[in-house]
Amino acid sequence: MMMNTDLTKFFDIQHPIILAPMAIAGGGRLAAAVSNAGGLGLIGGGYGDQNWLEREFNLAGGARVGCGLITWKLRENPALLAWVLDQKPAAMFLSFGDPTGFAKVIKDSGVPMICQVQTLRDAAHAIDCGADVIVAQGAEAGGHGERRATMTLVPEAADYISKNAANTILCAAGGIADGRGLAAALMLGADGVLVGSRFWASHEALVAPRMHAAAVCATGDQTIRSDVMDAARDLTWPDRYTARVLKNQFTDKWHGQRDKLTREVGQQWQAAFAQGDPDGANTFVGEATGLINDIKPAAQILDEMVTEAKQVMTRLAANIGVVSDV
Repeated sequence: MMMNTDLTKFFDIQHPIILAPMAIAGGGRLAAAVSNAGGLGLIGGGYGDQNWLEREFNLAGGARVGCGLITWKLRENPALLAWVLDQKPAAMFLSFGDPTGFAKVIKDSGVPMICQVQTLRDAAHAIDCGADVIVAQGAEAGGHGERRATMTLVPEAADYISKNAANTILCAAGGIADGRGLAAALMLGADGVLVGSRFWASHEALVAPRMHAAAVCATGDQTIRSDVMDAARDLTWPDRYTARVLKNQFTDKWHGQRDKLTREVGQQWQAAFAQGDPDGANTFVGEATGLINDIKPAAQILDEMVTEAKQVMTRLAANIGVVSDV
């Protein structure tokens, strides 16, 4: 069952679904599974560990996959971009920072450039830098982001693109975990979606079983945006970004108390994360956790999402038809 949009045509894929390049969790097997199922899989290059990237590109097994990098972190090791581009990725995804300085290198390589943004101002800037695809990310998303909501940011970006950059492709991100979310994003003016949390909850994701279990049992109410996890990991994220995770005793105690966090507490958090302990460390998942009831193969997740989206849109069209005949 194919869904044709400008996104599917641009990347020559079957379904308008891109795997979010989730740092640590989104490796080569997951990216390959999404691409092989008709979407576009992206390896989460995250903090720029080239050895990790080499392994995960190999694990993709020659599948047509792209790669995502955290822009502010890439500035600490700009040579990594050339290495990634040498792998002939299907797309290069930049987020959390100014793409200026990297955009020309990517464009000159012939690799499509995707820029994830959290504000309309950043969307306009990314378009000026030559982004082929804009991902408008709402604060509902898991992991790092800002404050705008998907429901308003996406159509605002769609209006801007329609008036100023009609050839730019728009994807929605943040809180999209099933066919209803995909259908809603298309109705808001997006050409497709970027999905993180739902694919995070897949067999192929590099996620500890206990963290998967914690997310399956949680609701969206049990998530929080905070910066204390970055303090625990000694990561100097720009102040504008926080991360959405599941609440636990750590966030209950330390949220809003970043300056009081000791190195010893941070080391304890890191040890707990390495052990996959959702009580001692935090589970990086978005508000969509309340829509996730199981862990499945990525291909099945994608197929069910597309099938449900088509059913939702068909039902809506039928209902509108009934109303219009009255």
